[in-house]
Amino acid sequence: MVADTAIKTQIKKLIDLQKIDGEIYNLRKDLQEKPEIIRAITEEFENNKKKLKELDDQLKTILLKRKERELELKTKEEGILKANGQLSLLKTNKEYSTKLQEIEGLKADKSLVEEQILVSYDESDKAMAEIEQEKKKVAEFEKTFAIKKKTIDDEIRNLDERVKSLENERKELLPGIDKNYLSRYEKILDHKDGLAITAIHGSNCGGCFMNVTTQMLNNIRLNEGLVFCEMCTRILYLEDNL
Repeated sequence: MVADTAIKTQIKKLIDLQKIDGEIYNLRKDLQEKPEIIRAITEEFENNKKKLKELDDQLKTILLKRKERELELKTKEEGILKANGQLSLLKTNKEYSTKLQEIEGLKADKSLVEEQILVSYDESDKAMAEIEQEKKKVAEFEKTFAIKKKTIDDEIRNLDERVKSLENERKELLPGIDKNYLSRYEKILDHKDGLAITAIHGSNCGGCFMNVTTQMLNNIRLNEGLVFCEMCTRILYLEDNL
């Protein structure tokens, strides 16, 4: 049987190890969340840029349609000019009347195209104003994004450094811990959210909060070996028994 003081020493070493492992677990959990935060703010930034691109594309479409209308207007004007030139060559009233109707139709079409061109100027002015406003928003958001990303990158670097420091502390503790105890402890640690050994609070396990029997409490006080929670299998100890 392992001596009473030896068991207490091992429990204390496991408690010290748990403090380190608990912090490492929380730090790594935090590290796992950081990339998701970066992804979220990056997506928000990209969405802002996407909206700006959509406005740019909208303006390009307006300008392209205007150019098409301007070419159409030129064609109408040339058609009117040509038709007017043909009037003097016509010999009958019917031909003359038909040509006048054709000219009036061309003029009506020309007027419609001119109206469409004027509307396009209003549309392009509105689009350009929206683009300028959106550019300012994107520029401001880019600054905020850069600051947030740098902050998170710095946090990640600090967390990594802290984990490495703790891992070095952990290595220094391991030689003093019984290999069998350590093996059992680490198996529990891997499956119990970074908590392998816990104090009993009142008469409840500090891990799963289930009631600990009187017999188990007595076994802990005997200091004959490790005692495990019957529900969550974590190692149990009494603070006033160390």
